[in-house]
Amino acid sequence: MAHYIDGFVFPIPRDRLNEYKRLAQAAARIWKGHGALDYWEYIGDDLKLEGTRSFTDLIAATEEETIVFGWVVFDSREARDLANEKVAADPRMAELIASSNSGFDAKRMAYGGFQLFVQSSNANAG
Repeated sequence: MAHYIDGFVFPIPRDRLNEYKRLAQAAARIWKGHGALDYWEYIGDDLKLEGTRSFTDLIAATEEETIVFGWVVFDSREARDLANEKVAADPRMAELIASSNSGFDAKRMAYGGFQLFVQSSNANAG
């Protein structure tokens, strides 16, 4: 079954990764409580490939920052819209952001909703 995802990428100061991880773990619980099926975040490790534009360049990350790349999985775009509406109204999210010293800046985040286009996995192999 095809799902719908929200994808995002943004920089985080390397010296605040522990604070950001606590924020992300709490945010994941909130999103899942409001209907997300899965919540994934990864930290950049190998971000340069000759001949391509890197996430570091795209986001204008500094040497003191690393890139977070993630996505949230939903049953459908409608389920995503409803979950995001509930998350935005959830007072726990505002409290998390206000109390966190993570360096997260939504203005530097690239974000979008995506529908399935191509899928290939070992689980589909016969």
